[in-house]
Amino acid sequence: MKPRYFILFAVLMVLFSSPVLAGTRYMAGSPQLSASLLGDNEYLPGDDVVLTVVVHNSGLNDIKIIQQNIDTGGGLPNTAMMASATLRPGDAPLIIKTDPQMIGDIPGGSSISVPFTVKIPQNASSGVFTLRLDVGYTYLTDTEQIGMESIIYHYRTEDESLEIPFTIKKIVSIRVDEVVTEHINAGSEGYVTITIHNNGYLAGKSTIAQISRSGTSPVVPVDSSTYIGDFPPGASVPCRYKVRVTGNAGVQAYPLDIAVVYVNREGDTVASEPVTVGVPVKGKVDFEVASPSAVINPGGTGKITVEYVNTGAETVYSAQARISAAEPFSSSDDTASLGDMKPGDRVAAEFEITADRSATVKEYGLDSEIRYRDALDNSRISDTMKVTVVVRQRSGIDYILHNAVLMSIIIAALIGAGYFIYTKKRNK
Repeated sequence: MKPRYFILFAVLMVLFSSPVLAGTRYMAGSPQLSASLLGDNEYLPGDDVVLTVVVHNSGLNDIKIIQQNIDTGGGLPNTAMMASATLRPGDAPLIIKTDPQMIGDIPGGSSISVPFTVKIPQNASSGVFTLRLDVGYTYLTDTEQIGMESIIYHYRTEDESLEIPFTIKKIVSIRVDEVVTEHINAGSEGYVTITIHNNGYLAGKSTIAQISRSGTSPVVPVDSSTYIGDFPPGASVPCRYKVRVTGNAGVQAYPLDIAVVYVNREGDTVASEPVTVGVPVKGKVDFEVASPSAVINPGGTGKITVEYVNTGAETVYSAQARISAAEPFSSSDDTASLGDMKPGDRVAAEFEITADRSATVKEYGLDSEIRYRDALDNSRISDTMKVTVVVRQRSGIDYILHNAVLMSIIIAALIGAGYFIYTKKRNK
C-alpha cells in the first residue's frame, strides 16, 4: 500500500472510531422587546379601564454553529424566558391597580398581551404621557457540551424598562365655587344659584349647565338648564335654577347634581362628570295657635278670638285664616285676614260661631288653616291646626237669665207678687 493512502486511512479510522472530545456551540442573538397599547391610547379623566399591553419580541438568532453530536436543547438565545411584567405610571397621572404579572416565555418574532387595570382620577391633567413597563426575563447566552452526555447551559437575567405613549384627552371639567339659595324651604319652591368653574383643559362650545335630582333627595329641579355658550378653561359662571323641596325635608343640606353638556373639538356633544353640591334647606312654613281655649254656651252665639303665630322661617304674604265649624257648631263668619306675617309674628283673628242647644258640654277641636302667598307669589295652604272651643253651661245670674223655665217662673212670681201688693193696697 502506498504511504499516502495509508495515512488517509488512518485519519479516517480515528475520526470514525475515537470518542467525541469537548465541543462548544455558539449562537449570537438575544431578545429585543418593545411594548404598546392594544387599540386606542387616548382616555378621559375619570375612566376606570383595562389597558391591554402588547409585549413584542423582535430578537433574532444571527449565528448558529452546529457540530455533530452537539445537543440542540436549552432554548434559543432570542427567547425571553420566564418573563414578568410590571406596569408603572411613569409621568402619567393615573393609578395602577394590577400587581406585577408572570407572562411566561416570549419567543423571538412573537407577542403576548398583558391586561392591567388602571384608574384615571377625575382631576387628572390632560396631555401626552409615558407609561413604563418593567420586564424581567432570562435568556440563553450559549451552550457547552462536554463529551457525549454532559451539557452546560449558560443563561443571563435581564431587566428592561419599556416606554408606552399614553394620552389623556382634554375635556371640560367643573368644580363648584359657590351655592346661594333663595327661599329654599321644605314644602315650597325657591331658587339656587350655583357658580361653576371650568378647571379642565378644553374650551366647551355651546355649553349648557344642567342640574338633576341626586338619588331620592327632596330637592327637585323645576328649571334644570342654563345656557352658558363658550366656556373656556378657568372661566366661572353663576347659574340660577328654580327648585322644589318636598314637604318631608328637614332643616339640613341635601344633594343636587350639576354637570355641563358641550361640543368638543371633534364636534361631538359630550357631558362632563356630574358634581354633587349641598343645598341648604330651611324648615317649612308653619303656624301654630297661641290663644287659650274659647268658651261658648249651648245655644249661644259669640265671637271667639284666635291668635296665630308664624313659627316658620319665611315671611308669608296676604295670609287669611279660616275656621271649619263642624257640628254642633255653625258659623256665618269663618274667615279673617291676617295680612303679611314675618317669622315670629302673632296676629289675632275673630270668628263668629254658634253652638247648638243640644251641644254636649265638653271640649271640642275645630280645624283651622291659613292660606297665604309665598315669596314667589305661589298660593299655599298651611297644615291644619286645632282651635280649642269649650262648650260650658251657664252659671249664676247668666244661667238664670238664659233659662226660659226659670225666667218664666220668676216672671210669674214677680207678676203674682205685684198683683198681691196691688190688691192689698187697694183694700186698705
